[in-house]
Amino acid sequence: MPARCSKLFAILLLLIVCGERDAPSQETKRPPNIVLITVDDLGYADIEPFGSKINRTPHLKTMADEGLRLTSFYAAPVCSPSRSALMTGCYAKRALPIPHVLFPASATGLDPAQPTISRLLKQAGYATGCIGKWHLGDQKGHLPLDHGFDEYLGIPYSNDMGLASEGSKSDLGKPLPMPVRPAEPQGDEFGLRGNSQPPLPLLRGSKVVGRVKVPEQQGIVETYTTAAVDFIERRKDKPFFLYLPHTAVHFPIYPGKDWAGKSPHGYYSDWVEEVDASVGRVLETIRRLGLEKETLVVFTSDNGGTNRGSNAPLRGFKASTWEGGIRVPTIAWWPGKIAAGRTSDAISGMHDLMPTAVALAGGTLPQNLTYDGRDLSPVLFGKTDHHHEMFFYFRGLTLEAVRQGDWKLHLADSSALKTKNQPGNGKPRLFNLREDIGEQNDVAGKFPERIRELTALVEAMDRDLGRDGIGPGCRSLGKADAPQPLIANDGSVRADAVGEFKVLP
Repeated sequence: MPARCSKLFAILLLLIVCGERDAPSQETKRPPNIVLITVDDLGYADIEPFGSKINRTPHLKTMADEGLRLTSFYAAPVCSPSRSALMTGCYAKRALPIPHVLFPASATGLDPAQPTISRLLKQAGYATGCIGKWHLGDQKGHLPLDHGFDEYLGIPYSNDMGLASEGSKSDLGKPLPMPVRPAEPQGDEFGLRGNSQPPLPLLRGSKVVGRVKVPEQQGIVETYTTAAVDFIERRKDKPFFLYLPHTAVHFPIYPGKDWAGKSPHGYYSDWVEEVDASVGRVLETIRRLGLEKETLVVFTSDNGGTNRGSNAPLRGFKASTWEGGIRVPTIAWWPGKIAAGRTSDAISGMHDLMPTAVALAGGTLPQNLTYDGRDLSPVLFGKTDHHHEMFFYFRGLTLEAVRQGDWKLHLADSSALKTKNQPGNGKPRLFNLREDIGEQNDVAGKFPERIRELTALVEAMDRDLGRDGIGPGCRSLGKADAPQPLIANDGSVRADAVGEFKVLP
């Protein structure tokens, strides 16, 4: 080869090598967007992918057809505990040890010192937004912006925690009762109850921007969905985390004006179908922006459904530790990463969402704390169909059941078992969930060795979180001094909640 050609060849080879060295690697690709959609009080069989023959949910059906159904995914029996598990990666009793839920003007809330999914993702460079029901405290220090969210829009607790005269305690179309105020406020450190509750606020950031009456109740799904689409469109150029906890389908039932009466099965079905359409709009936005191959979307419910809906084939309803009270319909969608049309019965739950999101973001959990959840990615990506070996069923501060593999032990004298049809009898009950998912056949007398094994797990947990009361592994609660309603009964709004004093009619 002539000397000049040899020199040119060497230069060309050097340029190629340097170009390959400088080319971006797969490792430098941006981490995935993460969207978590929760529905309030949605039953296990209220949507088509989980067996509904009544509610038309084509968007959720498509989501499941294109993704993964998680059929042993666990929340908590009621709202606030479930949300604390999602936010912290822990059993609710570890992160938010309270006996039930939080109410308006609660002195108690999720401790802002705790690491949360939003704070850790924000530290990893994510834009973070929460749109919808919060329910982890409504005082300064306890709201979404105090826990790592850049943006918040929503009702800070359940939509029934307002004035009866403004529609918070009766369904759409029902007569509104006259205002009734008790002589003495009904409440404690967890907030105001019943007719002591103040008007229902709508917050943007930490500021009150509206008062939720009947028209606002009926428009709440549309309000949240429009804000969610706007968030995705504004934040599309960098990794984002969107938490979309719907107010629907919690009592009182308020389907939107375009949905009320649309289904042949009543307002509850109307609202389920409106939520399905909301999910469709979110997924369509992600597709339209070309983000579907870099976005994980998880759809779930915060607890089991009420008797308005269906938890079939599970037994029981919200607020119980029967499977119908705590096992929730869950779908994971990520085209190109999650294989289409799969189902996994791996034991998993709300407490897995934070570790999973942090792992996908390339981060790590703070090492000085205990976490009960684990990265669910191997299950999502089809590398395994095994996740947790066991799950503990807490109802408030009480441990009522434990599952290991297919076996579930209901502990003696569980309050969740003392129902009209099945009163507690002071004896533990054992069920094989693979053979008896409806928990109808107590086999405790046939498998005493299983009871001993499961009881040993209970004893170990008793040394951590406690079987009753506050155990040594429970974290501190956030505490607010002199808690006040965000909107007073006369319509006045706290100065620190609006920036300046005003009255909302």
